[in-house]
Amino acid sequence: MALGARLLLGLALLAALIGVLFQLYRIRKPRLWTLEELSIYNGTDEGLPILLGILGSVFDVTKGRSHYGPGGGYHHFSGRDASRAFVSGNFTGDGLTDSLQGLSSMEVNSIVDWRKLYFDKYTFSGKIVGRYYDSQGNPTKYLKGVEMKAKRGAQLLEKQKSEEDKIPNCNSKWSQAEGGEVWCEAEAGYPRLVRRPGDIALTGRVSQRCACFQETELGRPGLVVYDGCDYLSTSCKVK
Repeated sequence: MALGARLLLGLALLAALIGVLFQLYRIRKPRLWTLEELSIYNGTDEGLPILLGILGSVFDVTKGRSHYGPGGGYHHFSGRDASRAFVSGNFTGDGLTDSLQGLSSMEVNSIVDWRKLYFDKYTFSGKIVGRYYDSQGNPTKYLKGVEMKAKRGAQLLEKQKSEEDKIPNCNSKWSQAEGGEVWCEAEAGYPRLVRRPGDIALTGRVSQRCACFQETELGRPGLVVYDGCDYLSTSCKVK
C-alpha cells in the first residue's frame, strides 16, 4: 500500500476513534438541568421518572415512588432543589429553597450527609445550573463555600464528641406518671448541667447536657445544680 494511502487510512481511523470518544463523553457527561425542567419530574406524571435536587445534584428517586410520589411523605422534595428543608423541616413556601443562608455549620454538614445518602442509594442524574453549578457544570464558589462550612461542622462535631467522651453523661428516664430523673452511678460522680461550648459554632445556639462529675470537680465554673436537688445527691428529679 502506498504511503499516501496508509496515511489517509490512519487519519480515517483516528477520526473514527475521536468520534467514538466524543459520543462516549456526551453519554457520560452529566446532564445539566434548569429548575424549570426539573419541576416537570415531580411524580405527578406516572410516565416520567421522579427527580429531586440537593445542593445542585439531581437524583432519580423513581424506585421510591411510594415516598416521593403524590401523597408520599417526601413528595415535597420532588421536582425541585429544596436543600434547606432537609434540616429546617419547613416544607411550605419559602422553606422549599436551595438557599442555606443563615444555617449553622452543623446543619450544613447534615445536608451534605443527605447528599451522600442519595449518591449511595439512588441514581445520579445530572446537575442544576444555578446556585451550585455554572452553565458548564462546574462547581460555583457558593458550593465550594458550603462544602468547606460542612467540613468545619464535621470537625467541630468530632471535637465536641471527643471532649464530651472524657466526662460521662448522666443516666436518664422519664414517665408520664413520675416525670423525669437523671442520675449518676456512685463511682461516676454527681449530676450537673454543663454548657456545650461547641454548640454556638455548630448550631448558633447554646445548649446544656447532664454530665457526671467527681466531688473534687464540682467547683469548676459553669456547673449548675438541678433545681431542688441536693449538692451531693447522685439522683435528681427534673421537670
